[in-house]
Amino acid sequence: MSTPLTHITCSSLSFAWPDGSPVLDDFHLTVGPGRTGLIGLNGSGKSTLLRLIAGELTPVEGHIRATGEVGYLPQNLVLDTALRVDAALGIAGTRAALHAIEAGDVGEERFAAVGDDWDVEERALAALDQLGLGHIGLDRTIGEMSGGECVLLRLAALLLARPDVLLLDEPTNNLDLYARGRLYAAVDAWNGVLVVVSHDRELLERVDQIADLREGSVTWYGGNLSAYEEALAVEQEAAGRMVRVAEADVHRQKRELAEAQVKLARRKRYGQKMQESKREPKIVMGARKRSAQESAGKHRIMHTEKLAEAKERLDDAVEAVRDDAEIRVELPHTKVHPGQGVLLLSDLELAHGARVQGSFEIRGPERIALVGRNGAGKTTLLRTLAGDLAPVSGEASVHLPMRFLPQRLDILDDELSVVENVARFAPDATDNRIRARLARFLFRGARADRAAGTLSGGERFRAALASLLLAEPAPQLLMLDEPTNNLDMASVRRLTAALDSYEGALIVASHDVPFLESLGITRWLLLDGGIRDTTAEEVRAGL
Repeated sequence: MSTPLTHITCSSLSFAWPDGSPVLDDFHLTVGPGRTGLIGLNGSGKSTLLRLIAGELTPVEGHIRATGEVGYLPQNLVLDTALRVDAALGIAGTRAALHAIEAGDVGEERFAAVGDDWDVEERALAALDQLGLGHIGLDRTIGEMSGGECVLLRLAALLLARPDVLLLDEPTNNLDLYARGRLYAAVDAWNGVLVVVSHDRELLERVDQIADLREGSVTWYGGNLSAYEEALAVEQEAAGRMVRVAEADVHRQKRELAEAQVKLARRKRYGQKMQESKREPKIVMGARKRSAQESAGKHRIMHTEKLAEAKERLDDAVEAVRDDAEIRVELPHTKVHPGQGVLLLSDLELAHGARVQGSFEIRGPERIALVGRNGAGKTTLLRTLAGDLAPVSGEASVHLPMRFLPQRLDILDDELSVVENVARFAPDATDNRIRARLARFLFRGARADRAAGTLSGGERFRAALASLLLAEPAPQLLMLDEPTNNLDMASVRRLTAALDSYEGALIVASHDVPFLESLGITRWLLLDGGIRDTTAEEVRAGL
């Protein structure tokens, strides 16, 4: 593993996409031993930076140096479904040679393939067991595993390889609570250089320092996410005070400039009056006029320069204040009254095996967290309620206007603008009405005319959410499937703020317990073969 000298260094790094879109320009970064949480807005370049360090992308300019071996877990993991587990772990050749030797083949090439790695199988099985994959044999194929298990398998391969530097890009996406707990334990035990890009609060509470990537540079904060948020709050309070001071200075300089101009105008009128009355010799009046003009010019320049300096200080102060604009929506027609029927499930069997025996009913404006392990059928249940899938048997009845936001956000047409996408869901609304309401989702002016296909992850989510919440008729049941996947911290806060003002019934399938708790969940439902009520404490204990 790493030594105190192990580190990552990026010097004068520049990178742009093939179409010329810049991502990083003259970027500098040094990361030493310990666990570093890399955070920033969607589109700030976090994933691109990890890919550059991992060698998957080549910088346009600059240098990247990582001492020791680098292991990388990408955000979107793609594995060959025919690949065996031992091959995914990188031990297939060593294992085959070991088995050949055990069978009596003593060729030199066999011993060369094994080297000193005689306990490779034991170490591989131990790595799998550490991540809760002990039930998976080395001869299984990737196609027999769930998406979450594949992520953990890739992490097991990295742990088995013992890299000096470990890069993780949104590793908890698509992991259930049990799998997240295993990953948290692996992060806690890591003693090398670790850089993790994540919006997962529980994961970021385990880091030693936060690197905030913003506008092409990194600001460092010691401690975990909570310490970062406390430090940032202090900074932003100070920045706000500086803005108020700078605004007052600008107003004062404008007032003094105006007063100076009034005085100069008075002097000019007085000089003209004296000249007209010819009370002083012509040579004296000429000298007085030249002196007054020079003095006026200097006075004007001085006040103009002071005003320019005050405006510059104000610009600097405003730049230090972050744009924490939140989504503000008022949706009175979404209100669901207490006791009002929302949905009813009767002897329901879902397409992939989950069942709801007997009757199960939801009434009133409940806020429901739908939890369960990967493969339990959460997405299948939501898609069945939305009418996208037919049940194998039984009935699922929704009694109110309903909208469903899937994980992939594929309700948007990438060729259409944000305004046009919303208009698809509210065809009777005028363009002005749509634009006025979109402004509350932070799509103002030209931003509302951008094509959906050009939006960042956070912007795309806001556009999809706006399309559903502004739909006609207004949805009184809103269903969200893993809504925080791939959202930055600011976007998660904006989502929470938007849902705070929603008065309808809410069903959210998620593995992100802190996010669920922030929504004011009133009922926790566990899908595990059947469906039953549970609690947040039981969900956390299940980790």
